[in-house]
Amino acid sequence: MDRTTRSRGRSWLGASLALAVGSGLVLVGGAGTAQAADVNVAKNAGFESGLTDWSCSAGSGAAVSSPVRTGAGALRATPAGMDNAKCVQTVTVKPNSTYTLSAWVQGGYAYLGATGTGTTDVSTWTPDSASWKQLTTAFTTGASTTSVQVYTHGWYGTAAYSVDDVSVFGPDGGGGTDPDPVVPPTPAGLTAGTVTTSSIALSWNAASGATGYKVYRNGALAQTTSGASATVTGLAADTAYQFQVSATNTAGESAKSTAVTARTAKATDPGPGPAVPKHALTGYWQNFNNGATVQKLRDVQAQYDIIAVSFADSTATPGQITFNLDPAVGYASVADFKADIAAKKAAGKSVIVSVGGEKGNVTVNSDASATAFADSAYALMQEYGFSGVDIDLEHGINATYLTKALRQLSAKAGSSLVLTMAPQTIDMQNTGTEYFKTALAVKDILTVVNMQYYNSGSMLGCDGKVYSQGSVDFLTALACIQLQGGLDASQVGLGVPASTRGAGSGYVDPQIVKNALDCLARGANCGSFKPSQTYPNLRGAMTWSTNWDATAGNAWSNAVGPHVHNLP
Repeated sequence: MDRTTRSRGRSWLGASLALAVGSGLVLVGGAGTAQAADVNVAKNAGFESGLTDWSCSAGSGAAVSSPVRTGAGALRATPAGMDNAKCVQTVTVKPNSTYTLSAWVQGGYAYLGATGTGTTDVSTWTPDSASWKQLTTAFTTGASTTSVQVYTHGWYGTAAYSVDDVSVFGPDGGGGTDPDPVVPPTPAGLTAGTVTTSSIALSWNAASGATGYKVYRNGALAQTTSGASATVTGLAADTAYQFQVSATNTAGESAKSTAVTARTAKATDPGPGPAVPKHALTGYWQNFNNGATVQKLRDVQAQYDIIAVSFADSTATPGQITFNLDPAVGYASVADFKADIAAKKAAGKSVIVSVGGEKGNVTVNSDASATAFADSAYALMQEYGFSGVDIDLEHGINATYLTKALRQLSAKAGSSLVLTMAPQTIDMQNTGTEYFKTALAVKDILTVVNMQYYNSGSMLGCDGKVYSQGSVDFLTALACIQLQGGLDASQVGLGVPASTRGAGSGYVDPQIVKNALDCLARGANCGSFKPSQTYPNLRGAMTWSTNWDATAGNAWSNAVGPHVHNLP
């Protein structure tokens, strides 16, 4: 975290200066008045100790290891519904004093402010920022003010925001500041655990004072982690690797541990998955518990033909993905999860792994990252039996390199690869967007694009008119852009929430979805917009999520599923 300090006033020269610096004081004025140096009175300002000293509304904030600006931690807060993800800390201040409040932010809309100053409360903000940006303001405390509440928050219905290196810089009000850390000791007890064809699990003893760890594979940095364990993925089958680990904090990095050698398992071929039906229902299965009904894959409703396991995780290697089964979903072992995938495939379903989502991001912007994506995605297909991948990257993509990645994956997986996409509405407004360019560039291997017709607001239809989400016209006029823009009807699906709780906005009654499907496929039940032709080969529909569907008594899949399967 930032630990910048500044002295206040003019200092004397010579011995007086040395005495002042040595005692932490600055001597100012002709009479030699002593005044303490300014400090950062915020505690845990770099979130190196999780959310200690901070509180976030409605559980909206979490300490994360990526993205971070400095150190090993940062705040990631996600607005949802009517909650703007406000995180606060009460700091101790000195009356009648001026403080500079600053923080580095990234991601969605971010606000920074102070209340209870005793004078004029202050705030500042910035819109979306792809890179770290510093927000700065200042406040003066009142004559009797000894504490002030500083806060950050996002904005309703917008993307998550990140915060790091908060500073409330001014006179020490008596609460002091965070102590400077020391470099942690070298971790001991490094051992290798479970191995698969593409991964090796490692664990070690926690090092005192460490806020993170670096894992090295054959001498090169493989990944970073905040805990005393890691699973290194993207490895070749039946290959020996050497590992070391070091401990880190804001003071620096320890020496590397004694090396440990482990070998991955031999590869087995899970075989091709079943063919996707002409008209298919896609559902996202949640590998986490967010209040929706928790399901195992075996519990996913039979109406779903494509099940997108949400989500893969990124690693420290650009483009590389891995998968970590969340204990919250209730599996006794990874083997049970793999058995459920095999059973769904035996029942004619395609189980794919989804990459991205609101909180996840994988960067594919170079030849190296494209290859890393293809290699790691194919390794997951081999290890778990996934039939393919879903691209749900919501933080921007590079069409050139993502196309290369998908082409490489297709070359490895063969013609049975199931490749789906779930862009947002803004991503498919015209053929010049990165998502649309990618879809057209991989059209020959693309299964379906299930655009998200929710969390959107009003958008242009193919006729140039503006349509509001939640209507038949919104679904049909925006689908028309894809149908007229070069995608085959079999590559177009309608993505909607399974219930009112499944998204911030854009839920529509299943009857509206059925009417939109009829309008596009049969030319019937249209709203004011009617396409110039029918598209009987329309692929179908998608929902977020099978879990929210189950929470609502399977009303969505019971209504929309049979309708999709009975399209002409």
